[in-house]
Amino acid sequence: MKAQACRPCAEGTYSLGTGVRFDEWDEVPHGFANVATSLEVDDGFGDAVENCTASTWVPLGDYVASNTDECTATLMYAVSLKQSGTVSFEYIYPDSSIVFEFFVQNDQCQPTVEESRWMRTTEKGWEFHSVELSRGNNVLYWRTTAFSVWSKVPKPVLTQLMFKWAEPKICSEELPQAVKLPPSGVKTRCPPCNPGFAKSNGSACQPCPYGSYSNGSGCLSCPVGTEPALGLEYKWWNVLPPNMETTVLSGINFEYKGMAGWEVAGDYIYTAAGASDNDFMILTLVVPGFSPPSPVLEDVESKEVARITFVFETICSVGCELYFMVGVNSRSNTPVETWTGPKGKQSYTYIVEKNATMSFTWAFQRTPYHGAGRRYTSDVAKLYSVNVTNVLGGVASFCRRCAPEPAGSCAPCPPGSAVDRSSGTCQPCPPGTYLRGHPSDGTPACHPCGPGTRSNQLRSLCYNNCSFSLSLPGRVLHYDFSALGTGAAFASGPSFTAKGLKYFHHFSISLCGNQGRKMASCTDNVTDARLPAGEGDPARVVTSYVCQAILVPPDVMGYKTPVSSQPVSLADRLLGVTAGSTLDGVTSPPEYFPPGHPDLPDVVFFYRSNDVTQPCSGGRATAIRLRCDPLRPGTGTLSVPSKCPEGTCDGCTFHFLWVTGEACPRCSAGHYRPIVSACVGGIQRTTYVWREPRLCRGGQSLPAQRVRRCRSADFWLKVGISAGTCAAVLLAALAAYFWKKNQKLEYKYSKLVMNAAAKESELPAPDSCAIMEGEDAEDDLLFATKKSLFGKIKSLTSKRTSDGFDSVPLKTSSGSTAMEL
Repeated sequence: MKAQACRPCAEGTYSLGTGVRFDEWDEVPHGFANVATSLEVDDGFGDAVENCTASTWVPLGDYVASNTDECTATLMYAVSLKQSGTVSFEYIYPDSSIVFEFFVQNDQCQPTVEESRWMRTTEKGWEFHSVELSRGNNVLYWRTTAFSVWSKVPKPVLTQLMFKWAEPKICSEELPQAVKLPPSGVKTRCPPCNPGFAKSNGSACQPCPYGSYSNGSGCLSCPVGTEPALGLEYKWWNVLPPNMETTVLSGINFEYKGMAGWEVAGDYIYTAAGASDNDFMILTLVVPGFSPPSPVLEDVESKEVARITFVFETICSVGCELYFMVGVNSRSNTPVETWTGPKGKQSYTYIVEKNATMSFTWAFQRTPYHGAGRRYTSDVAKLYSVNVTNVLGGVASFCRRCAPEPAGSCAPCPPGSAVDRSSGTCQPCPPGTYLRGHPSDGTPACHPCGPGTRSNQLRSLCYNNCSFSLSLPGRVLHYDFSALGTGAAFASGPSFTAKGLKYFHHFSISLCGNQGRKMASCTDNVTDARLPAGEGDPARVVTSYVCQAILVPPDVMGYKTPVSSQPVSLADRLLGVTAGSTLDGVTSPPEYFPPGHPDLPDVVFFYRSNDVTQPCSGGRATAIRLRCDPLRPGTGTLSVPSKCPEGTCDGCTFHFLWVTGEACPRCSAGHYRPIVSACVGGIQRTTYVWREPRLCRGGQSLPAQRVRRCRSADFWLKVGISAGTCAAVLLAALAAYFWKKNQKLEYKYSKLVMNAAAKESELPAPDSCAIMEGEDAEDDLLFATKKSLFGKIKSLTSKRTSDGFDSVPLKTSSGSTAMEL
């Protein structure tokens, strides 16, 4: 200190540098505060402890021991650092009946982000614990609260304390302006238990037995007709769960550093400071297996065995990254989702489709660049809750409905059956419906299939058998997509450049299949790309209706074959097939693509995916718009919206336009028209041709040409002239006849008038009618005895009396009564 320079210690001596160590505990060293309070005074739990003044930390020579009663004892030490430093101590914590906390607060009584509040119990003697201290004022708290069970006395906590100052030390705690001790800590209740656990006779949380459930306060038996929904749910982080591990992985040489990367903090778990900013802070959860309530069938809508859901948050000042990785049967972890930069509090769900030992890993890196010192220790990742369903040997936080057996236990419903709420028995889903809803979400129920789909025999999914019918005004169109459904169509989307290399979005699509089997697959072969053929299996294969991978062309980086990576599923289940633009909340805007034919609308297949991503909490969706073009045979062409070259505009819904001749409807009678030729040589031909443009394929073929006999125009002209001549002659004869008949009627009428006039003047009536000049008396006789053709016509049209004679009413000019002839 005299020379104001650091010099080596003399031989035979040692120095802590700028640090200070406390290893003699004959008495509480200077600078420490030792207080005890009653936790029960203000909270009203039982009888208050009358006097806690003696329930403090007790120095016992080589160590200091905590209290063993139900008082809260706090050992405090305040220190002011000009640079960041470290506090390290050894402790024995053998009894979980004592709650042991260690935390650090600044001069404003705010806990620092490096806190590791709830200490783990020790199993193998003394354990070492170290916490980073930030620059400025720091107050260190060791706090214990014991819970005695009847006559059992808990074992105390023993602590050996060491401090190390940051070098060089340029301050003195002995000066008058040094930091004073802060007030004692805030009283806290005992930490709560996680769902499915409850406190036993002691203070430790124990799992509830099978057949019961708990929200963390106490175990309750499941009601009749229900069963516990087994799983694991962590939302209180008082201690690190036994099936979790944490470590730090070097960001330079990828070696494990043997230190904790995550620390518990009550209602969340967060990343510790680490040794350097580019280290990976690792947290791993291991699940031995799963026990789904019913067997998972191969031919189902979703092969979900379980799911893991967690709520997280990242607080970053630079480009930090949080990785979520999944490992199967102790194999290497595969990243399934990555978040970059600060992210607000949000939820993420991953679907488990294989029953095996699974490991779920969270890895947080503050920056990928290595630098001297730690500049971003305030950048942290937090996990608030983790929930895994259907865990083998798990606990239950709720009970779900089931079909009870006579013995009182529950039996799972057979495939395609659901529990009827009224009767409590398993009832099969009716035709046209399927069983939807995983037991993780509650009780499954039967739901109707979407348009253009039908349910399979097990009622486990809805599918399209590669056929579709569309009703239009005046016609019905029938489609057959077999060529597109059973085989996968591949298309490479627009290229993009990353890190100087050119990549492609590679899509694999299969519309439909036999009973809804998914034929499209995407493979991750990056890890095995350089192995000889046949020596390596694909690292990951995704099978679905639509999947996507990143494709590296074979001429890049010396690869002999294309390399694909990051396969994801875009369509796991078929929602329906329709000519509309919206179905079940999924929209396919027609304006995303060029307009099609006005008389033939596009047919749209709508899908959803079970993969939940950061922006898509409900999973991805896909809409494939099929358009007929007979000039593009085979698989045709696949395109994405020009506005969205990656196939999606929002990261959740993918849009495709598939133009192919296989998307045309089957040909029918409405797709062709007849052409009738002229009658040549007594023969007329009818030929059938397709309407233009031809918007159909297969189906009904063109009918053969029809030939029939016919008459020429000359023949029909002759027939018409002959018929007209005959009609003219007949009309002339009829006119002559009626003219002559009219003359005779006029004569008879005149005769009757004369007879009537003679009668009125009392003149004798003539004995016979006079014959006028030019008349022939024998003509009347001839007409009376023999009817000619004209007579027959007349007899049909004349009015007859009851005696068969013609009746003609007459009336005299004097107004006398009418006379009949």
